Amino acid sequence: QVQLVESGGGLVQAGGSLRLSCAVYGSIISINAMDWYRQAPGKQRELVAVITSGGSTNYADSVKGRFAISRDDAANTLYLQMDSLKPEDTAVYYCLAEGVYSDIPERTVRDYWGRGTQVTVSS
Repeated sequence: QVQLVESGGGLVQAGGSLRLSCAVYGSIISINAMDWYRQAPGKQRELVAVITSGGSTNYADSVKGRFAISRDDAANTLYLQMDSLKPEDTAVYYCLAEGVYSDIPERTVRDYWGRGTQVTVSS
């Protein structure tokens, strides 16, 4: 059973910083890419940042230069460093693992989502 667990969200003032973590659990052979998405109430879920298995990254224009995605394979953890936070960054942030290849109990390749962590940025 593959599970993703986000943490690190909270309440922060505009201009502040937070570091989100996504711990990945389970018997995993490989992951094609990992993403951070966010969703505010009544709005569509939007892609924030992506990191591929090769280490390439991409960001939404709205967060470029302020957020940084990274991962520690030894720790099985994905990170999102968020600096210069703005009220518009307020949302639930979700971790996504794309193309997860696991073999317990049988071989599967599928995506997995975390349950999210709340980020609230006050004015």
